[in-house]
Amino acid sequence: MAEADPQFAESPRVAEAAGEKPAPRQPRRWGRLVLMLSLPAALLIGGYVYWQGLQGQISTDNAYLKQDMVGVSAEIAGRIAEVAVRENQLVKAGDLLFRIDPEPYRLQIAEADAAIAAAQANVTALANASELTGADISAAREDIAFAQSRFERQEALWQRGFTTKADYDAAQHAVAQAREQLRLAQADQQEARARLSQGAAVPGVNPQVAAAMARRAEAELNLRRTEVRAPMSGRVSQSERLQVGQQVVMSLPMVTIVASTTSYIEANFKETDLGAMRVGQPAEVRFDAYPDIALKGHVASIGAGTGSEFSVLPAQNATGNWVKVTQRVPVRIAIDEASPRPLIAGLSSDVTVFTDGKRH
Repeated sequence: MAEADPQFAESPRVAEAAGEKPAPRQPRRWGRLVLMLSLPAALLIGGYVYWQGLQGQISTDNAYLKQDMVGVSAEIAGRIAEVAVRENQLVKAGDLLFRIDPEPYRLQIAEADAAIAAAQANVTALANASELTGADISAAREDIAFAQSRFERQEALWQRGFTTKADYDAAQHAVAQAREQLRLAQADQQEARARLSQGAAVPGVNPQVAAAMARRAEAELNLRRTEVRAPMSGRVSQSERLQVGQQVVMSLPMVTIVASTTSYIEANFKETDLGAMRVGQPAEVRFDAYPDIALKGHVASIGAGTGSEFSVLPAQNATGNWVKVTQRVPVRIAIDEASPRPLIAGLSSDVTVFTDGKRH
């Protein structure tokens, strides 16, 4: 028992003096304990610092770069005679994009000129017509006077019994017919004056001439529309339909102009993130295409409805098997600084909004 008792165990020095190899020392366990505790502590501290860094900001990667774009179409139909631009070319507002064959519309102007000349000739003819001179009215009055005198003579003879009933009735009919001819002559004169009259809408111009002039103005407008020009500055896109000889259909877009000067971000945030978001808060924008670029921006507006509300088939949740899904709300982020790299419509973006108003 005494040999088993550790109090009577030989010391290392005694064992070494006796020629025996000393037993190895037991490692201290407190160092291992400190190491085991320090790792979780470091993770907790790092997680807390990271969590603190995330406070006051909201991020989403469901964001895309948007740019204003206009589909340019022709206002008239025709065959493309000239193409003045190419794909991805930069153009300014008013630059020629393509030209439609103008020859048919020049012929329309010539036809309109002929219509104006015909209308003017018609007005001249109406002004010199006999209906306006009053000759027919004077002749009708002379006929009335002659028929009336003849009727009076026939009436006197009828009373004396020297004429027949047929001659008396014929003289009476001649008076009525002469009076009717006077009324017709007066009506023709009024009609002729009406054809030469000028309406209040176009004072000083005969309506027939005004209508022909309007047709000519329309033909001139169509001739100008054969030159299709850029409505705004930007980059030409989707110009594959611009081919010489291609038939243009009116109001069908032939080319698209993308305005690179009006870039913004459409970021879709969860509805649960909107509580602290306000218009005007600063934001930071990063692009998957340019990971080394971070642009400053701000919240320009918050959407009026969720994405599902404006979809073609809105969600119908009035069913028994309803599952609540967190909705996304589109938020427009305005870009406040110029990008060193070209911005392309549709680029995927990461957006961070600083809800505390401070840029981190």
